[in-house]
Amino acid sequence: MSAADDTSPDEPYDPEARGLRLVSVLLVLTMVSGLIDAVSYLGLGRVFTANMTGNVVVLGFAAAGAPGFSVPHTATSLACFLLGAVTGGRLAARVGRSSRRTWTRLTLTTEAVLVALSAAVAFAWPHATATVYALIALTGYAMGLRNATVRKLRVADLTTTVLTMTLTGLASESRVGDATGHRSPRRTASVLALLAGACLGAWLVLHHGLGIPLLIAAAASGTLALLASGRE
Repeated sequence: MSAADDTSPDEPYDPEARGLRLVSVLLVLTMVSGLIDAVSYLGLGRVFTANMTGNVVVLGFAAAGAPGFSVPHTATSLACFLLGAVTGGRLAARVGRSSRRTWTRLTLTTEAVLVALSAAVAFAWPHATATVYALIALTGYAMGLRNATVRKLRVADLTTTVLTMTLTGLASESRVGDATGHRSPRRTASVLALLAGACLGAWLVLHHGLGIPLLIAAAASGTLALLASGRE
């Protein structure tokens, strides 16, 4: 059932209103993003593989010679993310027009496989230099692919990775702002989901290494691939 089915003839259809299942899927993916960035930033040398806004800033730090940051690591993340986004765009053009459900599930399944591979690498070769680049490349590509898909779904306030405009909306459209914010629960849930994922991911990285949070992220994405309908 689409959002339009729930709208009475006298009420204008809000294109930003989406089904509960899709919103729930995107909130869980937001939590997965927190897990992924906890792994990448804390375990792979201060680099983001989900949040490219932060990554561009990190690249600037690294280019300026700030200690603890790496141009090769950050550039690898950006390049793989962009490659994943290109793949996601082509996939949307070829598959998304004919079957939105197939397109969404294919994207999430691919993300799950890539993150599962990164977990396997982390378990098998936890201390190898090549492991860092492998994890950056695999998770960066997966996040680029997913972000291209989420962008095409066009669900307001649920980008799954970036919260700047979501937080801006929460504040500026709150009761003490202009009081027009009718999607505050969704925005709040998005912020809390990313926070929860980052907190859980950080705790797991600090106490159990990189493999377990990546495995949890892969399992979550794989489960969502079975549940996602891709419908509005």
